[in-house]
Amino acid sequence: MRPKTKLIHGGISGDPHTGAVSVPIYQVSTYKQEGVGGHKGFEYSRTGNPTRHALEELIKDLEGGVRGFAFGSGMAAITAVMMLFNSGDHVILTDDVYGGTFRVMTKVLNRLGIESTFVDTSDLANIEKEIRPNTKAIYLETPTNPLLKITDIKAAARLAKQHGLLTIVDNTFSTPYWQNPISLGADIVLHSATKYLGGHSDVVAGLVVVNNEKLGEDLHFIQNSTGGVLGPQDSWLLMRGIKTLGVRMEEHEANTQKIVEFLSEHPAVTKIYYPGLATHPNHHIAKEQARGFGGMVSFDVGSAEKADQVLNKVKFFTLAESLGAVESLISVPAKMTHASIPKERREELGITDGLIRISVGLEDVEDLIEDLKQALEV
Repeated sequence: MRPKTKLIHGGISGDPHTGAVSVPIYQVSTYKQEGVGGHKGFEYSRTGNPTRHALEELIKDLEGGVRGFAFGSGMAAITAVMMLFNSGDHVILTDDVYGGTFRVMTKVLNRLGIESTFVDTSDLANIEKEIRPNTKAIYLETPTNPLLKITDIKAAARLAKQHGLLTIVDNTFSTPYWQNPISLGADIVLHSATKYLGGHSDVVAGLVVVNNEKLGEDLHFIQNSTGGVLGPQDSWLLMRGIKTLGVRMEEHEANTQKIVEFLSEHPAVTKIYYPGLATHPNHHIAKEQARGFGGMVSFDVGSAEKADQVLNKVKFFTLAESLGAVESLISVPAKMTHASIPKERREELGITDGLIRISVGLEDVEDLIEDLKQALEV
């Protein structure tokens, strides 16, 4: 199946019992057994639910993996993946990861003895020099949040295999419509499905796909043991959102390219971060490993005061956390998504107080450009 067809017909389609074209919402906690252990594939909805299972089968197919898992949020998914490791294990992560990822690694999982080092993974030499005897995995965001850095997934996975490490990729920004890390050598792919996969600002969820049965069994044990599962209503909403992912991602990108052209010529913008620009670092890698550049753009207006002016004046860009929705969203990472990262560390990374991140939506692009134009005026 081609990508758009797979979005609609992948996983489990419809209901064979009634002919319903949509998988039903199985709003149930437990299941009748004919005898002890004699169930029909489901025994308790923390362990497995038919609606959640349909979603997990769908994301498995979309990412080209062996098993899929649905969690109550992206952070629940990340935490479950990190529970594959033991006290004393070490993980190398991309330096400008989402602030919540940085927070859980440095404020929660470190208390359980899981060590982490953050490096600029867009340069593989930075990864290699941080590998220790106790290193177990390389965790990549590509493109990153919010600087849109690009890491060569295939090369990083090759390096990981040389050292017996797992490669984990957060594929939230690209989605499986544009990028499939497992086909490039990754072992685990995860998503904040709250974003593009849901696409309508109405569900919070996390998804994980693994590339082998052993990882699948281990992660299912963790999912069942810790219980951070996605409910059936949200699973259904997510499957509904995924059906239109292809047409949405194409429109997001078309709008984004026109906005980037506008921002590139505006005197108030000092720097633009977008992988689709030929001048963007590792643009050639992004072009090779992904089929599109996405709908996320970050740009610097030079100061916190100027950034505040833009936020206060925009009309069609909603000031809000999150991204990937049909409506355009705007934020200042230093004060919002990455506020949990210490200021000195943010400045070191280039996440300045004047950096604005926009998630380009599906509105008429001329309205969005006019909105940014008036907001940027002195």
